[in-house]
Amino acid sequence: MNTVFQKQSLARAIEAVVAAGGSEPREARLVAENLVMANLLGHDSHGVGMIPRYVDALLEGGLSANQHVKAKLDAGALLALDGCQGYGQVIGQEATAMAIERAHAHGLCIMALGRSHHLGRIGHWGEQAVAAGLISINFVNVISRAIVAPHAGADARFGTNPVCIAIPLPGEPPFLLDMATSAVAQGKIRVAHNKGEKVSPELLLDDRGNPTSDPRYGVIEPFGALRTFGLYKGYGLALACELLGGALTGGGTWHSDDKSKRRVWNGMLSILIDPARLDTEQVFEKETLEFLASLRKSPVAPGFDKVRIAGDPERETRARREKEGIPVDETTWKEIQAAAAKLELKKETLQQLAEGR
Repeated sequence: MNTVFQKQSLARAIEAVVAAGGSEPREARLVAENLVMANLLGHDSHGVGMIPRYVDALLEGGLSANQHVKAKLDAGALLALDGCQGYGQVIGQEATAMAIERAHAHGLCIMALGRSHHLGRIGHWGEQAVAAGLISINFVNVISRAIVAPHAGADARFGTNPVCIAIPLPGEPPFLLDMATSAVAQGKIRVAHNKGEKVSPELLLDDRGNPTSDPRYGVIEPFGALRTFGLYKGYGLALACELLGGALTGGGTWHSDDKSKRRVWNGMLSILIDPARLDTEQVFEKETLEFLASLRKSPVAPGFDKVRIAGDPERETRARREKEGIPVDETTWKEIQAAAAKLELKKETLQQLAEGR
């Protein structure tokens, strides 16, 4: 059973939880708005359901409130940044803003960000870049409990390691490819478990390495493992994320058997390009428009209503949830309430805020 919340009220409630953990008002607002936006776009896996994990990470010391990004290397178009284990919603915004400034100045910026806490939906940073007229390419690794098996492997060895490519398009919303290299984001398995739903056995292995439709193997012990998308293809991209987002940024890679920690650390290698500086702007616009027009002439296959590009489904979901509200399942809401209680925020106060009272 779902409870439907309006975005402003839900954001106020989540903001109160983050503030109860010691965050300053700006940080609490940024975290709340970022998480609620993920829900608005249909990415519930990266939305307010992350709050229980964040609270646990905060209490165990793996997440630090009120941190800001620090430059380890500042060489113009080349940046190496330390996220100081701060909220990724703040660190990601600040790091991307620095990279945008340098890309405008130099035409290009390569930014290596290490030691950020969970950066949330990576597409958020792609959107920040394309809003500034830039192309954004991002490779991200995850330091947390290993939850994804290598191709031909039977247990988990790395994280969901997302890739994001954002491209501004002339006269229409941007192309925004934001995907985990696992067959599904871990949070979507959590959402399925909380809703009591089964998942495709193509997504998940049990604790013996066999395909399973039971999402508990991705949420509670004995843990199984997510599978990579596209067999060896997703596996190859996942390793690229580990090497580029983890090793190259200095944030570290995952190679531990410790499953107890609740923190989620990300490293991200971002490449920002100013297309206006390549002297191909007219060709880019012409070819983009002609290609997209040709693409959309494709006959619609049985079972589908239209041909879409990356970013379209999220925009459609946002338009619907802006009007109808954001559904949150009962289990997830109870988990958020329990997390708030750990920070001595009363259940009644949280409920009143979420309901706009």
